[in-house]
Amino acid sequence: MARSSTSLLCFTLFSLLLSHACFAQIEQMPQRSQRGGQQRQQHRWQSQCQFQRLNARQPNRRVECEAGVSEYWDIQNTEDDELHCAGVETARHTIQRRGLLLPSFLNAPMMFYVIQGRGIHGAVIPGCPETFERGTSSPSSRGYRSEGASSDEQHQKVREIKEGDMVAMPAGVADWVYNNGDSPLVLIAFVDVGNQANQLDQFSRRFHLAGNPHREQKTQQQVRARSQSRSQLRRESGEQTPNGNIFSGFDTRILAESFNVDTELAHKLQNRDDMRERIVRVRGEDLQIIAPSRIQEEERRHYSRDNGLEETFCTLRLRQNIDRPSQADIFNPRGGRLNTLNNYNLPILRFLQLTAERGVLYKNGMMAPHFNLDSHSVIYVTRGSARLQVVDDNGRNVFDGELREGQIFVVPQNFAVVKKASAQGFEWIAVKTNDNAMRNPLAGKVSAMRAMPDDVLANAFQISREQARRLKYGRDEISVFSPSSQQTRYE
Repeated sequence: MARSSTSLLCFTLFSLLLSHACFAQIEQMPQRSQRGGQQRQQHRWQSQCQFQRLNARQPNRRVECEAGVSEYWDIQNTEDDELHCAGVETARHTIQRRGLLLPSFLNAPMMFYVIQGRGIHGAVIPGCPETFERGTSSPSSRGYRSEGASSDEQHQKVREIKEGDMVAMPAGVADWVYNNGDSPLVLIAFVDVGNQANQLDQFSRRFHLAGNPHREQKTQQQVRARSQSRSQLRRESGEQTPNGNIFSGFDTRILAESFNVDTELAHKLQNRDDMRERIVRVRGEDLQIIAPSRIQEEERRHYSRDNGLEETFCTLRLRQNIDRPSQADIFNPRGGRLNTLNNYNLPILRFLQLTAERGVLYKNGMMAPHFNLDSHSVIYVTRGSARLQVVDDNGRNVFDGELREGQIFVVPQNFAVVKKASAQGFEWIAVKTNDNAMRNPLAGKVSAMRAMPDDVLANAFQISREQARRLKYGRDEISVFSPSSQQTRYE
């Protein structure tokens, strides 16, 4: 009996030590992520950036495709270009019905938000198995929706996407998007070129696996050339830069041998005579793929008993809806709401070092004056308009104007910003350059001002203690403010 009690005690102690070691490793993960974020931020920051004056920007490049339009906000690589200083490029894709955004991959992480419509998104992660398959007797195909696909087809992740979804893509992972809905599918993409995963240059470089996007590549080369030195321009002016997908640069016979196909089929891979650009129209029948329906996928996730340790890089979720009012982090029935997506509710963002924010302000609602502690914020206006003011570290107003639907705006780290919606309301999606970006409000219930002693405020602003308390407790709301009674009377 004594020996069995001793064995039980030893086993219990060993289990406790093992669990303590596991928890210690888990606790270190955010610290490692934070250290990685600091290294990444050192790579991102540009000492020559001034942020003397901020601007609301419209796209400056537009490419018409066979089945849609791609619009770009290009980085200009100058000290007064906010996108260059933030290290983020943006693009908007409008995909018509039955349009296919051809597969490609980037040299930097990307997140895109579905502004309108629905469709199908596929991602190809290197080294991960082809888990989507269909067989006549295979139990793995049970519950999947098949649209005329081959009985022995296999492929990687395919997911339905719809309005309000945010999709995260690591650098070098190829993906494609297909519009299987009845209305245009509109996406806004944010490419984090300042991320440490990008080891090429300060621009996004898209490597196309199919098609021949010659117009897009030509204008993109021109944008890069304008930002290079004169010596580089002279050197490149005498070189003929080829256009096309990555297969077009290989010898046709080598390509045929690589795939074990004939040279005619290898030549078709190169798409040298294709003039449809990046978004092409699917011919004949609808795109035939194997994919679980969204309802089946959500039911499987709801009833599965995950313990948090079973998720690997291959099974990490790439998509999360960020527009559900029921999941708002901050909600004011008269002011609006905020939804946040970070490494806690979408773990893959820990690898991408990005955070997403969805904001909705109702009529005349206000976002409290605040600043982002550890990130830049790149804002895209999805609906409505608002007056926005930004103040720098010298107390100068570097922007005071209106933000409208379809514009991009960059708020640099630690710059104080306030938003006030118009009578039409104001909605936006923002990507921040940290996997757990934090904001510090300057007014309201959990603000920096409210946390200070009365006498500190009274002496700092040369006011009475009663006035200091009015400053601290005048707003009892958190971050999202409803229209004040004084503003209502004024209007």
